[in-house]
Amino acid sequence: MLFAAFVLVIGIGGVAYVRALDLDSQPPASADSTVADLDFMRDAMPATRGKILAVLTSTAHFPDGKKKAGFELTELSRAYYVFRANGYEVDIASPQGGSPPMRLDEEDVVIADYAFLNDAEARAKLEASLRLRDVYPARYAAVYFVGGKGTMFDFPNDPDLQRIVRTVYQAGGVIGAVCHGPAALLDVALDDGTPLLRGRRVAGFSNAEELFLIKDARDRFPYLLQDRLVEKGARYVEGPMYVDTTVVDGRLVTGQNPWSTWSTAEAMVRALGHEPVTRAPGRDELAVRVLAAYHRDGMEAARMLRATLPEADTRLLLMHALVAGMQGRLHEAWQLQALALG
Repeated sequence: MLFAAFVLVIGIGGVAYVRALDLDSQPPASADSTVADLDFMRDAMPATRGKILAVLTSTAHFPDGKKKAGFELTELSRAYYVFRANGYEVDIASPQGGSPPMRLDEEDVVIADYAFLNDAEARAKLEASLRLRDVYPARYAAVYFVGGKGTMFDFPNDPDLQRIVRTVYQAGGVIGAVCHGPAALLDVALDDGTPLLRGRRVAGFSNAEELFLIKDARDRFPYLLQDRLVEKGARYVEGPMYVDTTVVDGRLVTGQNPWSTWSTAEAMVRALGHEPVTRAPGRDELAVRVLAAYHRDGMEAARMLRATLPEADTRLLLMHALVAGMQGRLHEAWQLQALALG
């Protein structure tokens, strides 16, 4: 995809424009990164505020057995360390228990993701995840549902998952989910029969995002998440494609896509009654801020913000230019490339 982005840039701006991007000045995160490399973990609070349960899918493939499903590591690792830094112990669970099927897009990996992979304690929890049927929900202050395409198949209609959400929520706890993770909430009803989602503002992976990545998504999935959330009575809030969009409705916190993971986790900490510890945003987050300004306030505002954020991820800005170009929004593609140039 990055090569395709280069082709698009060449077609619009020429080889000199590509050289001006100076991508080598922003090397990728080191695969040897550890927890010690995370600035916000150096001042991590002791785990005295309770526990948060992170739930992952156990579904490795689509029903046809050909396309991989699984959970997204980036949506687990980043939230995991936010919770840890803010005084919470994190347990990991999945419908079947054991080692859930992981998906890792190396183009999107940041230091926190590699740190998780190199964290013996975190990996041990992941590889021996609790079975949902064995989870005692009263132990948890919050539940966080990690996204990944597998969630679309095994999260809805799981009675143990519904039991955990219902118990934690009715006890005053916080429920969070990101990307495809809100599939967990589709069939949850409270003790009085009220659907958890009825009338609630929520985010989740949008139809536009799904259909851009998988053209035949309506045939491959049993439903599209945005459509089903609306069918279940939720008030769906849609942000720009692949831009951080996190929605807080009381003690229900949902994020639209993988780039919403940081803000979803930190919003959950706030919903639990605490201000998150200070954390320096990564290059990817800085780029997402520029993109959000572009979509919300226009090119001039985005250009001004970009000038103050020279470390914003050029590759991510370039990828958004590619998406716009592939969808025929050529003027937007041109402007986003200009933002990438800085």
